[in-house]
Order: sequence, then structure tokens, then C-alpha cells
Amino acid sequence: MSGKINSTRRTEELVVSSNFIRAVRESGYVSLATALAELIDNSIQAGATEIELTIARPDGALHPQIEVLDNGAGMSRRELELCLKFGGSSRFDRRESFGRFGMGLPAASLSQARHVEVAAWQDCSGALAVTIDVDAIVAGEPPALRAWPTTSPSTPSGCRVTWRNCDRIEYRRLGWLERSLRRDLGRMYRRFLSEGLKVSLNERLIEPEDPMMMSTGIDGEAATLAFTPLAYELRTPDGGSGWVHVRFASLPVHRWHHLDNVTKRRVGIVGGGGVSVLRAGREIAHGWHLMGGKRRENYDDWWRCEIEFEPTLDDHFGITINKQGIRPSTELREALEPELESIARMLNARVRQSFEDVKFEAAAEISCRVAATADPDLPVVTDSRGNGRGPLGYRISTAQLTPDLLFATSLHASTLEVQLNVDHPAFAALYAPLQALSDGAGTQLRTTVELLLLSMARASLASGDGANQLLVQWGSTFGRMLQKA
Repeated sequence: MSGKINSTRRTEELVVSSNFIRAVRESGYVSLATALAELIDNSIQAGATEIELTIARPDGALHPQIEVLDNGAGMSRRELELCLKFGGSSRFDRRESFGRFGMGLPAASLSQARHVEVAAWQDCSGALAVTIDVDAIVAGEPPALRAWPTTSPSTPSGCRVTWRNCDRIEYRRLGWLERSLRRDLGRMYRRFLSEGLKVSLNERLIEPEDPMMMSTGIDGEAATLAFTPLAYELRTPDGGSGWVHVRFASLPVHRWHHLDNVTKRRVGIVGGGGVSVLRAGREIAHGWHLMGGKRRENYDDWWRCEIEFEPTLDDHFGITINKQGIRPSTELREALEPELESIARMLNARVRQSFEDVKFEAAAEISCRVAATADPDLPVVTDSRGNGRGPLGYRISTAQLTPDLLFATSLHASTLEVQLNVDHPAFAALYAPLQALSDGAGTQLRTTVELLLLSMARASLASGDGANQLLVQWGSTFGRMLQKA
């Protein structure tokens, strides 16, 4: 019997409650959004379809109060009495979903608030509640973890977490805090929000925020997949395996480069680049991850990467207790980093070239305006039905075409576009010397060369397929002569 008593005493002495509770408040949640995410994770895992967040400053209160209400499965009395105990989860170390250690609810709550109340109800029964109060525990009082009746709920089952005296909020103005939370939570839970989960903040729904910008329409354009998604299979400690899926997206430089810097930052172009890491569909990290020796540059804002992995690979990603960062294993780095770094460098080079193309097109606007001014005096171009088109506009751009083709033409909405082939020998032969000339004579010579190309393209429209075939032959002949020069 004495052995049992000594064992109990040693267990009781393992944690000094007053000091432990203050230490937990420094548990490392980097923002209010990451702390609230622990509660939202619990709600989703409980099957909630609607989650209501309310942030307000009670009359006369120095600090805000936050409430998270859901319509999930709720908790039994026993589960409720365990929920604010550290490690009290009924799903301890299960990896099929969000939580693992039963630390999220108490740690996240105490990191932001001095008083926490959790209420739960099931099957239309009355709600029960438990509380933790930091000041009371520091004063030597035990936490109120025995369930007691509280106000009746408005849904058949669910849970309500209330944080009072939130003294760790970093925003003085609640309006700023609300905007920040909408952005961060919209990004973290974008998959769930897009699939029908309703999360509201102060009675207004949070919209999904896609850092890949593939669902973001700006001037009728959105980012697109850079190429086919990648997949990597890794072994797990228990002898099984799990998959890592990687997607890259490219932003449309030609369509969005003209936006002003304020707009670019507001919509997420500037400052929104990098790698988004998702675990079980929920973002747990956003930054510059698994890029090897590639340093982040301004051009890297114009492409995005998304890495998604299964919870069975937690050990490879080094998931922390609060699920707000990764520490990749050596095996994970060796499997992913070489290829991801190579792709990152290639996409960076593509973006650089795209901006060079934009500069090229801007410089070509002079010759395009001259050609448009002359167009009303040229023979009318007709469509397939014989209807005449009005005066044409002109555009010069660059592209990678078949080697023998100097340029290609297309007519869209009365605008004749001429795509110059950057892989044709004439492109470098003509434009390298012209770009080196920055004076007025250089500009005039460039305009003359471009008007020659535009006039040939315009003539091919009026003369039909015969002229097109002649241009193809001319491009091939010209290219071969230049190669011998």
C-alpha cells in the first residue's frame, strides 16, 4: 500500500499547476488564427457543418471575448470533463484526421485567454460546461472540470467554447483583427469551405482564400497548373506507406503585370508566393519549404507550390503538437528537394522571361500604333462569310514556335497579333542589335523592322493561303541563311 501512496505522490509532484498553467500560455501559437484553428479542427472532426465565430469587446472590458459555436456531435459528460485536461483526448495518437495528442483545445485556449469555458450537448439534452481560470489556478484553486448545467443550446447537438479576458490579442482594433482572421482562416480551410463547410465570423461567412490563385479571377484571368501534379510515396515507421502530392501553378504575368502594387498586394500576388503545406486538407504551414538551396526572390511571387500529405506521414514532416509548422526529415528532403528546387529555378526563369516579353511588347506598341493608323487605307480584310472587318488593331508578342517559322499570325476581335518566334535565328539577329541601341535612331530602326513584319502579316491575310505558304518558305530560307552568316 505504501508503494502506491509514494507512486501517487510522485505523480502529483510531476506538475506544479500554478507554474505549469503559466508556462502553457507560452506554448508558441504564432497568431490568433493558428490558435482558433485548433478549435475549428475539433469542430470539423466532430462532424460540424456550421461553425460560428464571434469576437466582441464586452462593455467596460479591457480585452475581447471570443466564442466558437458548432453544430457537431457534441460530447458526453465524460468527454467534456476530459476535454480541458492536457492529453485528455479520446483519440490520442490516432492519425486518421486532425488531432493526435489532446493538447490542442486547452493549449490553444490558454495561449489566448485567461478564462476558458467549454459547453457541450447531445440528443437535444441540456448543455453541460467545464471551465479553467488562469488566475484561480495561480491562486491555488483547482479547475472546474466537473460538468455543471449551463444555458440551453439552439441545435440538437454541438459544442460552444468561450474565451474570456483574451489578453494576448495582438490587434487593438477588432476590425483589423477580423480582416486578418478572414484572410488566414480562409486560406487554412479553403478546401473545406469550397466543399460546403460554413464558417462565419461575426455573422458573415468566411470565403476560401486560394494561395495558388487558380480560383482567383482578376481581369478574367486566373493562375493555371504549370504542369502535371507530382506524387511521391514514402515509407511510414509502422512499415506502411503514404503519399505526398505536389502541385505548381503559374500566374499570368502578361495579364496581371500592369496592376499597381497596392492591388497586387491586396489580391495576394505580392507577398503571397511560396509553398503551402496541407495536412488532411488543412494548411499547417505557408512559407519557403523544401526548396533546397533556392533562395526566394521577387520573381517567385509569380508561381506557387502546394504540398499535401497524409497524416500517416507526420513523422516525415515533423508535425508539432500545435500543427503550425513542419520539420522535414532527411528522407523527405532527399525524396523531394532536388526535384522541387529544379522546378522552382525553372519557374523563376520562366517568370523572368515573361517580364522580358512584357517589356518587348511595350516597346513594340509604337509600331503597332503606326500600323493601326495606316490600316483604314489598306484593302479590307473579309471573314469566311465574305463580310468585311473594320480597321484592324495590331499586337506584337513573342512565343516559342516551330524552328523554321519566323512568326505566326492570328486574328481575334479585329486585332491582328503577330507572334515572333524567339527560337528562330532571325529573332536574335534582328533584336539583339536593336535593343542595344537606346537612342532615337535605334527606336526608329526598330519601328521600321516591326512595320516590315506587320505589313507582311497584314498582306498574308488579304492574299489567302498562298501568301501564308510563301511566308513559311521565306522564314525557313531566311533562317538557314542566317545560320550560315
